[in-house]
Amino acid sequence: MKIIKNLLKFSVLICLLFCLKEGFSQNIIWHHNDLNYFKLEENQIIRYELPGNEREVFLNSEKLTPLGSNVSLTVRDFAISKDENSILIYTNTKKVWRLDTQGDYWIYDVGNDLLRKIGESLPESSLRFAKIDPTSKNIAYVSGSNLYYESISDGKITQLTHDGNRKLINGTFDWAYEEEFACRDGFQWSPDGKLISFWQINAEKIRDFYMVNNTDSVYSQVIPVEYPKVGYSPSPAKIGVIDLESEKLDWLPIPGDPAQHYLPRMEWNSANTLLVQQLNRKQNESKIFKISIPDLSVVTIHKETDPAWIDVLSSWDNVYGLTFRHEFKWINKGKEFLWMSEKDGWKHIYRIDMDGKEKLITKGAFDVMNLLGVDQEENWIYFHASPENATQKYLYRTRIDGKGKLEKVTPEGLEGLHHYEFSPNAAYAIHQFQNNYTQPIREWISLPKHEVLNQKESISQNIASKQHEKKVEFFQISIDDKVTMDGWMVKPNDFDKSKKYPVVFYVYTEPWGANVKDGFGSSNNRLYDGDMAEDGYIYISIDNRGTPVPKGREWRKSIYRKVGQLNISDQAAAAKQIAEWDFVDPDRIAVWGWSGGGSATLNLLFQYPEIYKTGIAIAAVADQLTYDNIYQERYMGLPQENLQDFIDGSPVTHARNLKGNLLYIHGTGDDNVHYANADILVNELIKHGKLFQIMPYPNRSHSISEGSGTTAHLRKLFTDYLKKHCPPGGI
Repeated sequence: MKIIKNLLKFSVLICLLFCLKEGFSQNIIWHHNDLNYFKLEENQIIRYELPGNEREVFLNSEKLTPLGSNVSLTVRDFAISKDENSILIYTNTKKVWRLDTQGDYWIYDVGNDLLRKIGESLPESSLRFAKIDPTSKNIAYVSGSNLYYESISDGKITQLTHDGNRKLINGTFDWAYEEEFACRDGFQWSPDGKLISFWQINAEKIRDFYMVNNTDSVYSQVIPVEYPKVGYSPSPAKIGVIDLESEKLDWLPIPGDPAQHYLPRMEWNSANTLLVQQLNRKQNESKIFKISIPDLSVVTIHKETDPAWIDVLSSWDNVYGLTFRHEFKWINKGKEFLWMSEKDGWKHIYRIDMDGKEKLITKGAFDVMNLLGVDQEENWIYFHASPENATQKYLYRTRIDGKGKLEKVTPEGLEGLHHYEFSPNAAYAIHQFQNNYTQPIREWISLPKHEVLNQKESISQNIASKQHEKKVEFFQISIDDKVTMDGWMVKPNDFDKSKKYPVVFYVYTEPWGANVKDGFGSSNNRLYDGDMAEDGYIYISIDNRGTPVPKGREWRKSIYRKVGQLNISDQAAAAKQIAEWDFVDPDRIAVWGWSGGGSATLNLLFQYPEIYKTGIAIAAVADQLTYDNIYQERYMGLPQENLQDFIDGSPVTHARNLKGNLLYIHGTGDDNVHYANADILVNELIKHGKLFQIMPYPNRSHSISEGSGTTAHLRKLFTDYLKKHCPPGGI
């Protein structure tokens, strides 16, 4: 249900398209120290050295041209071996579900000036997640749901698993694990390069959902997707370890029924020890197992429960990054790791040793948004936080030993979103700043003093050229039960307080994402063909309870088993107050959203028809029982235990109350929120004699981005409908 989880899984996409809100467009690869990093620039790999940021071409496009060709490889991503003698090039990529994680790999031998293709005997663009081992001798990768490794010196390929297929997946994941846990890369080298650990996902008992392609042939084509619906058991997962020399495979004896648990995280601590995180099916109990590989003994070193759910992902992390992987943050030479928990009511960082002894590092009534870096020599741990304003983000630090106080590191004077990307040992960082009227701007800094490396390229020297007219107003609104929500508003350019204007609400509302952030472009509407402020609309978004903002566990978890209810009543209570503002026309109130926001749009239109007169819902979950089990059970529980909550929160339950204008939009090739939701909703609206408009986009996915003319058509459809049923301008 979600952007691009639903598109925010749509708010995240807007961040990526408009403002790079949570990260950087450049792909920086640090090379085992704080002084050197590599970047891809104009299809060349460039090496930089700090603190002066001296630049040299490490691999030029000429070296990336295969023998017998006059065209260089187009580099999508790259990796460099520890000894810097081998450079792995990822190219010719293909999309797998959300990202282009399948393609071809080439390796460049620096010493011999030789470029050759990896997996030469395997199908074109079939390799996934190729990785050079820590000894720089071999490369492992997945092809066709099987795991392989290849000698760098002679190109010999060894197939390690032989049972992989569409339903039995080795070294990568099924649709649900990828979508909901951001698990894609499903294998790891041991630190000594002698072993490979990998996931195997068994989707053989997961029923296929059939999508139908009616346009690419005179006969329809059926496209099956293994998709575990809410209420159905997950795909069992297990983890194996293969010895490369003997090719002996051992399955880890992880306790519990694999069909009632998830394994979202696995990582080597040493050449003989693995850590594995296990979640129960409801995702309200987490265990960390320490597993000794020689004797396959299993010890539980950490256990945590939550009355609602335990987050595996952070909404502040770039989980849609190509190389995103869950990792343990090791400290004290691998004797301890850092862990995030909300168990004291706030999201804080703990240090846990290999026997399970833990210590709280961050303390106080604030949330740690995400961990950034550790400087063990200076005893600092760095993280994002914003104790005073949930719409902003800053750099903070405290002592790793837990004895320090919370210290703000970001300099005063720049209010908004500050993002940092740290070097391995936290000696340097890229600092990016933006707010609602300042485009993203970055600088290099050194730590711990937050000193700019180059004043000419500093934020302070260049910020004026990035600033625009301030049009976004942030506000807070309190509802009856003393809940205060943050919102932003953009008023018409020629705003006259004596007139009344239409309001368009942009909603997401679910636990996956928040809209109200003090970032550049956060208030843009990419679907509006024109300028909403120029045309005379008031554009508003509000973050209700349950959205993942830094306001404490109770705020975020209050929506448990209440998706489609609490978030909807919060939004409606705020909209009711706004409709009473002197400059708002209560007869012209519109709402729109995508995915989870589309579901919210339907629920608001159906449950509060006296407030919302027009709605545009895109790729919405009409019936919560149609969505996948990992997402829906995380936030709603099991329908076998609380079915009525699913019914009460589903838009289809309330469709009979439609009074206003509804435009429903959905891609028929949506593998995320299935088009079946449209049919379910349409049937219910017809049953109750409700008139509405529907637009199916043939074979388009959840993003409705494929096909010639699609985006332009969608924008015109959206804009024309809004102008017709919620006319702009003051009266």
